[in-house]
Amino acid sequence: MASEEELFANIDALLEEEPQLPPPAERARLREAAGITQARLAQALKSTVQTIKNYENGRSEPKSPRLEAYQRLLKGWAEKYPRPDVFPLGQWATDHKRAAQTEAGPRRLAPDHTAALDAAEPTVRPVAASGPETTTPAPAPAAPERPARRAGRAATSRRPAATKAAAPAVDPRFPHGPLAVLDGDGSAYAVGGAVLDCPATTIPELVEWTLRESGLGAPKLNRYGKDSDPLIVLTAAAAVKLGLPERLEGHEQRRSLRLPEEHPVVKQVAKAKWQLTQRGFGPWARIYRKAQGRDRQCVQLAILSWDALDERSWPGVSEMEPADIARVLGVYAQRVITPRGSTAVSGLELMTALRPPTKPERDEETGNWISAYNPGSLGTEPMDPAPPEATPEHPVVVQSGWTGGFLNEEAYQWVRPVQTLSDEECTLPFAVGLDLNTAFLAAAARLVVGLSAPDHFHAPKFNPKIPGSWLADLSHIELDPRLPSPFTPDGSRPTGPAWYQTHTLAYAQELGHDVHPIEAYLRRETGAYLDPWHDRLKNAYVDTLADMGVTKDLDDAAFLAAMEQHKQNDPALAAVLSAIKATVKGGVGKLRERPQGKHYKEGETWPALARPTWRPDIRAAVISKARVNMHRKLNNMAKMTGLFPLAVLSDCVVYPSPGESPLDFLPYAASGKPQPGAFRLGPTPGLAKLEGVQSMLWAVDLMEKGLNPARHIKGGDAVLDEGE
Repeated sequence: MASEEELFANIDALLEEEPQLPPPAERARLREAAGITQARLAQALKSTVQTIKNYENGRSEPKSPRLEAYQRLLKGWAEKYPRPDVFPLGQWATDHKRAAQTEAGPRRLAPDHTAALDAAEPTVRPVAASGPETTTPAPAPAAPERPARRAGRAATSRRPAATKAAAPAVDPRFPHGPLAVLDGDGSAYAVGGAVLDCPATTIPELVEWTLRESGLGAPKLNRYGKDSDPLIVLTAAAAVKLGLPERLEGHEQRRSLRLPEEHPVVKQVAKAKWQLTQRGFGPWARIYRKAQGRDRQCVQLAILSWDALDERSWPGVSEMEPADIARVLGVYAQRVITPRGSTAVSGLELMTALRPPTKPERDEETGNWISAYNPGSLGTEPMDPAPPEATPEHPVVVQSGWTGGFLNEEAYQWVRPVQTLSDEECTLPFAVGLDLNTAFLAAAARLVVGLSAPDHFHAPKFNPKIPGSWLADLSHIELDPRLPSPFTPDGSRPTGPAWYQTHTLAYAQELGHDVHPIEAYLRRETGAYLDPWHDRLKNAYVDTLADMGVTKDLDDAAFLAAMEQHKQNDPALAAVLSAIKATVKGGVGKLRERPQGKHYKEGETWPALARPTWRPDIRAAVISKARVNMHRKLNNMAKMTGLFPLAVLSDCVVYPSPGESPLDFLPYAASGKPQPGAFRLGPTPGLAKLEGVQSMLWAVDLMEKGLNPARHIKGGDAVLDEGE
């Protein structure tokens, strides 16, 4: 039996153990007694009104360092405004004399709290880095701030421009920005440093919390569009906590990139009356219910441990701390779009978000508002391509028995014949690679494309202003063998009639050659569909580079120096830049997405064909213009400098050079300004940057082996395998 001394010691320990905070109801009473609104308290604690509500109804508790601040405030209030019916205990106790004196005097907080609360506007509810908002309670509980990293884990990036880059657009409906990264302890790291407490333990609970309480989302990009659905990114620990496997298991799951229908989480989603898209529960799962009126009910999930963030598009991001992941994705969401899948998917979604297919219009007969076609968009219905614009497995081709050939507008993959190298070129010491910034994006600027279905014409007169596909014979055109042909992706001379996009034939005319099409598929309704897409991505690219220290006001030497270290300055922004570039290329590629899966049979439809954005003709127009732009610069370089390229790979070109810098061979006027028409250095789309430098001997050796120096000029990845 325990001794009396031991029992009394235990009791004394209990008496000394004081509660950290008074009960929730007492917290509310003290605040009201002090005459302080929830909004002013939220301002002082750098929190939100909803979080204060949660503290006062017991739904959540503050954590350090906000805990200590809240505790200090409540202690001060308790001393001034004790409950008349309860004798205070522990740290909340005070003698009756002190209480009476406090009640008799004016109601004031301690000086430090008074200053903080008096500085707050009572009609404003700030959220970390989220801008001002009204006091209307938003359905978003924000948790107390926590350190962005746990003790012992190193920072993943420096943050010279974190506030500028990560601040989302102000919208009172979405006080915490477009997305959050949920960790296994329930901390949801939002944009701008806010950390929310997420109590969800199942996927349905997570969806409900996201839509009802998180305050996540983003406003529409076009007045006729839709708000962006909130994105929740799950760390491996969060995925496991919510009942998901840390990684997709088994051959079938890895192959299909989704959970099977019988998985408990999939059943939970269905039981809670939520739905999954046709993609199922994979790395990018969309969970939704049918919209009620104008209110969408949809949440996008991204599961990091299932490789949702592809290393090629988001280098290093999946290994970052949750707060840093939120920063990277937040900058991308602010400048591009809230991620909805791979960067390719996001690139395609951005087109639709900026050019919504419909707009509201009043019906003249009934007076009701109806959904009508939005001029300049691609509409709501998919459109069959012309046979030469399709792929060989497309139903239009298979069912019609088309044998007339196909459009082959692809990016350059050209290596100059070694026998065309001069002795002077071979004696130059260096091979220097230039890379055009987002060449496809530059080609999308002011690009007129077809908006209506194609019409078939025989022996039409060529018109460079009409987008479409033309059958013509360009084999008679003879060009300098030291340059690639502008008419074929491999740079070889055409051997007979072939299908070309409008820009390719227009360039043949520009070079002084007659063009006589045999037939054509042309579109009567046209428009610059990609202009807003180009503008938004261009700004995103240029602004992100500027945040990394590469600005448009740098001279060429300073630009090259800045580009040497820009990725090291801020790896997080370097990842954003990589994702922006991948969005451009992937978005263009998605315009002609091919069927996937070993069970597909030629002539069957595949899911991508159901999209109005399955438009191989638009893809061809972008690539044709990009290739023509490249050839125009190559041609002008030859005229201005006498230099000819060694190889071209898409948007990278390799030149022989007397020095290691592009400054050693690019053309400049006497004034020192770059010559227009040739390659120019700079940070904007279409201008060039240094891709890499190798020896001329190295480049010639690759050329003799039939390999492309432009593929390996950057170094590091220059592993020559037989499979190239």
